[in-house]
Amino acid sequence: MPEPKREQSEQYYCPVCNRAVSDPLVCGDCMAVICRKCGTPLERSDELGLG
Repeated sequence: MPEPKREQSEQYYCPVCNRAVSDPLVCGDCMAVICRKCGTPLERSDELGLG
């Protein structure tokens, strides 16, 4: 299965690594966007601090 397309303008942030992630992994089963370094689900940068 091809990897789902993401907008290039989307930025993600890893709360565990405390850094922006420009090359996240996407889980093939649940489509979660996760950090390549630690495996934590990522947050979208434009949604930080909400919720």
